[in-house]
Amino acid sequence: MQRLQLAPNYEISRVIHGGWQLASGHRTVRSDDPVADMVAFADAGITTFDCADIYAGVEELIGRFKTRYGDLRGEQALARIKVHTKFVPDFDSLPRISKSYIASMIDQSLRRLNQERLDLVQLHWWEYRVPGWLDAALWLDDLRRTGKVDKIGGTNFDTDHMLEIVKAGVALTSMQVQYSLLDRRPALRMAEAAVENGVSLLCYGTVAGGFLGDRWLGAPEPSGQLENRSLVKYKRVIDDIGGWDLFQALLATLRQIADRQGTDIATVASAAMLGRPGVAAVIIGAHNRSHLASNLAVSDLVLTAEELDLIAGVLAQATELKGDVYGLERAQGNDNRIRTS
Repeated sequence: MQRLQLAPNYEISRVIHGGWQLASGHRTVRSDDPVADMVAFADAGITTFDCADIYAGVEELIGRFKTRYGDLRGEQALARIKVHTKFVPDFDSLPRISKSYIASMIDQSLRRLNQERLDLVQLHWWEYRVPGWLDAALWLDDLRRTGKVDKIGGTNFDTDHMLEIVKAGVALTSMQVQYSLLDRRPALRMAEAAVENGVSLLCYGTVAGGFLGDRWLGAPEPSGQLENRSLVKYKRVIDDIGGWDLFQALLATLRQIADRQGTDIATVASAAMLGRPGVAAVIIGAHNRSHLASNLAVSDLVLTAEELDLIAGVLAQATELKGDVYGLERAQGNDNRIRTS
């Protein structure tokens, strides 16, 4: 598993274990022992875990994992574990956010994760028209200075607002964004701005909720209700960039590359994002350890120039999504408030 210095003295695995799928109420495939699954991921080299204060039960789950992992593997191994959580205030509470409220929420995450200092806190703000997002970033940075937080990040901010946070003096380490072969909005402006300002991109949605996988190769376009909101969202993306036929052409190309590489479509799709400018890591959703081998393969898969050209040739026929990062999702409002990554 490749590792990367996200900041001085702060190392992460380039594949991050995503926690949204483990939240109570969102699990479609349940694990008999999710803590043991996390131990297996960490032993294999995926030592960075993503969660949020609004992912019901996940911070507590990771806290239990860290306790067990320290008991099993010792303090040196435990020190390699990084947990990236999020501060996601309730939409209706945005006008009333205060420094003391943020401090109380950070204390809650500390208790849940059983940590004395949070590794990385990623700020999400639902609506820019509600003032307070910059104050919230500054207050989080104050908590970093006091030692309750090690690193500050954001999630789903657009380029202009990210730059405003940096300009205000916040030590912004990362920005978590939706970024895939289907949704290339971060490449329009954010990637370059992030590189110029020392902000690393952490990418979710690299397999588009599962659409970028072998299951959908040759499948008819779905006409009924899709399984979950995530698939509904990414089906809209497929429609907007060119439709089902173009999507199938991309899958066929990815399958051709996967055959050459001895892997699967999802692994190729995620590995392709690791090579993009500014991208530090990809976040892989995992219900359990059943796909651990393919998750590990993402960081080791090196696509050739010819293979990248094949992908680019298909995507050249696509229509670029309009707007900046998360702009369409903000416009859709409540449909996306169940999830921030």
